[in-house]
Amino acid sequence: MGKEVILVTGGSGLVGKGIEMVLETEKLPDEEWIFLSSKDGNLLSESDTERIFSKYQPTMVLHLAAQVGGLFANMKANCDFLRNNMKMNDNILAMSHKFKVKKVVSCLSTCIFPDKTSYPIDETMLHNGPPHDSNFGYSYAKRMIDVMNRGYHEQYGCQFTSVIPCNVYGPHDNFNIEHGHVIPGLIHKAYKAQENGTSFQIWGTGSPLRQF
Repeated sequence: MGKEVILVTGGSGLVGKGIEMVLETEKLPDEEWIFLSSKDGNLLSESDTERIFSKYQPTMVLHLAAQVGGLFANMKANCDFLRNNMKMNDNILAMSHKFKVKKVVSCLSTCIFPDKTSYPIDETMLHNGPPHDSNFGYSYAKRMIDVMNRGYHEQYGCQFTSVIPCNVYGPHDNFNIEHGHVIPGLIHKAYKAQENGTSFQIWGTGSPLRQF
């Protein structure tokens, strides 16, 4: 068997950096990992995406790249989140098909599950209702990866799949209180409260449920 070339989109983000750290001790000798960042090209551009695939000729793709943001960022720009993520996802899957990538694994998000649901949630419940209004653009774009995976598999036999991790956080996360996700935002708030000797205040009523 030849060498596996694994292309990681969003390689400079939280999950990409985590995988890179694991590979320091667990990388196999017949693997070459390529971690992309925005410096390598604009994945919203079909021509840029094609150029990247042509350059590296990946045999597998781990699709982590996305336009992401916290609650307020999503509420201010739902249309941008929808359009940009749809473009990016379509480019990645289209080029993966064109360049005969053996397998694509895309990373989804727990926020794409229906707003009105029961707990615990699992993957079979993904399309059972609309997502929360606050981030519907991002959520529907991510859901469409699951739909496109099915379409590529049924029409072309492509091995495209996705995973839905629980809320992840850690080094290289976005700890901005307004634009980051809930866990890093809470960590930053707790840090500032301790540093300044002030109260630790959490936004909201406390009634919504989150599955971490």
